[in-house]
Amino acid sequence: MNKKFIGLAVALGLLFAGLGIYAGNRQTTPKPPADKSVAQLMAQQFKDSEGKPQSMAEWQGKFLVVNFWATWCAPCVQEMPELSTMQDGYKGKSIQILGLGIDSPTNIADFAKKYKISYPLFSAGMEGSELSRQLGNTGGGLPFTVLINAEGKVVKSYLGRLKMDELHTDIAKYSLEK
Repeated sequence: MNKKFIGLAVALGLLFAGLGIYAGNRQTTPKPPADKSVAQLMAQQFKDSEGKPQSMAEWQGKFLVVNFWATWCAPCVQEMPELSTMQDGYKGKSIQILGLGIDSPTNIADFAKKYKISYPLFSAGMEGSELSRQLGNTGGGLPFTVLINAEGKVVKSYLGRLKMDELHTDIAKYSLEK
């Protein structure tokens, strides 16, 4: 009787451990983006400010503030310190700011060395310009920023220099983290 009980207990323990692992992996694997343009963004790989290729899929499943900018765009450069401070305030939360530079890898690297920006900067080049159009920037102006929820849907976009109070309010409104 004891051997049957122990065998049954071990079998049930293994079954529930397996179910727990399966359920845990299902919840932590991000779902594919809901929006085709976001799916295309997540399929991209860009060089970071150190020249290393990085997959955008790394950020899938987080609430994203994607800022399209260029080193030659004065309003873009002006809002970056505020975005950097904002990113510091979201440390430990599932909110991430990403800077996609419509510029060369060399210019992005030089800019990153000169200015201390606390969020990832990537060189998206002209491909980034096309991505911004697909995400709603029909005029192609800069800076252009989109909010993408954790499900991969664009929930808001901004053309021109950001109003940080409005951005904070919208992030609180559309993200799960207040």
